[in-house]
Amino acid sequence: MIMNSPSKRRSSPRLKNKAEKKESLHASENGSASSKSSSSPGGSPGRSRRSTTRKLLTEQPQEKSSRTKSAPNTSSNRGKNRAEMKKRAEIVLWKKPITTIQFFVLECGHLLKELAFRLWRNIIWVLLTLTVVGVAVGAYYTEGPHQRHVALFERKFLWCAYWVGLGILSSVGLGTGLHTFVLYLGPHIASVTLAAFECMSVDFPAPPYPDEIICPEVEGTAMNIWTIMSKVRLEAFMWGAGTALGELPPYFMARAASLSGAEDEELGDLFDESNKAKGVMARARLAVRRLVQRVGFLGILACASIPNPLFDLAGITCGHFLIPFSTFFGATLIGKAIIKMHIQKLFVILSFSEHHAEKIVDWIGLIPKVGPALRVPFEEYFNNQKAKLHHRPGTAVQPRTNWLSWVFEKVVILMILYFVLSIINSMAQSYSKRHSEQSKKKTGKSGKKQN
Repeated sequence: MIMNSPSKRRSSPRLKNKAEKKESLHASENGSASSKSSSSPGGSPGRSRRSTTRKLLTEQPQEKSSRTKSAPNTSSNRGKNRAEMKKRAEIVLWKKPITTIQFFVLECGHLLKELAFRLWRNIIWVLLTLTVVGVAVGAYYTEGPHQRHVALFERKFLWCAYWVGLGILSSVGLGTGLHTFVLYLGPHIASVTLAAFECMSVDFPAPPYPDEIICPEVEGTAMNIWTIMSKVRLEAFMWGAGTALGELPPYFMARAASLSGAEDEELGDLFDESNKAKGVMARARLAVRRLVQRVGFLGILACASIPNPLFDLAGITCGHFLIPFSTFFGATLIGKAIIKMHIQKLFVILSFSEHHAEKIVDWIGLIPKVGPALRVPFEEYFNNQKAKLHHRPGTAVQPRTNWLSWVFEKVVILMILYFVLSIINSMAQSYSKRHSEQSKKKTGKSGKKQN
């Protein structure tokens, strides 16, 4: 019995591919020849074979050329998008004031039109809301025994709404928000802490609390940190809930872009893996994106539970990868309003407790050359705050000016002005972006019609 050699038994894949190509070529030649002979009696099979071979030979080079052409097109589009982003970044009040104000006014008009259109679409809910508001206003202005409960509800509602609004302002605007913890909530917790250790009680008379803190007539004998934390728990939780609400616009923006299939050049740069070696911030963004994408709820909770300036990227990542709203907002609310706020409260209370505040003032005095000069205003400030705590309503308090409080007030005013200017600039840039996108769509439609 004759054994076949392995070379004959196993045919190489190259020979198989060549044989298949020859068979398909012969089949196409026969089909074209028969069709030509049936259609035209004078047609020769040689010409049909030549034409089919030419077609098969020219198909692959055409595909390669189309692929090579598409790559430069994408790179050119990215270059154009980046150039447009640079132009939009120049639309600011200190470079182009007239254009910026004009675009800001047009953007306000566009937003008002969208709001009116959405209200008209949900006219039933609008009417129900107006009915409830009308009943509440009638109960508010009607005399009766319920006015005591109305006054209590009004005071609590306005107090909570105040801190929720400050929380929204702190996280809105993709990193350009007003840092209201440093400006409002932190000083409020510090003043409550100083008053608690001075009065040895947190039962401040209301009114004037929370507008003004005064020691109660019956003071205590001991004070601990947990009592102070329970005193400021409501405002801290509301501020944290406001910061969680302020993280929703980036989430919904990225989610809408992902569902529509539209490519945003700004979001494309955030999710571009090639940017990981361009700096520390780019690597940090990439790390946050990977943590949120891989871990999910616990990753969002970890990012929201610490002071994280890159948490806007977590919201954009969740929206881009279509993470459910309940998962994103639940983890954000728990992290920001409960875990993070307790950490920040504990830090402020420990820093401004009686013994620690005195130590901080002593450490300031140890700074070479400028230490003694800086220690005096801090001591005056703490002494003035303690004196205010012990005066009774109706008694006049001599106003004492302190350059430290004066500087803090001016810093607050400057930060608020910068926040307002950043809102105007961002709205003007968003109008410019939408206008350029609309012009691109119009030119694309006109080009299709001409073709």
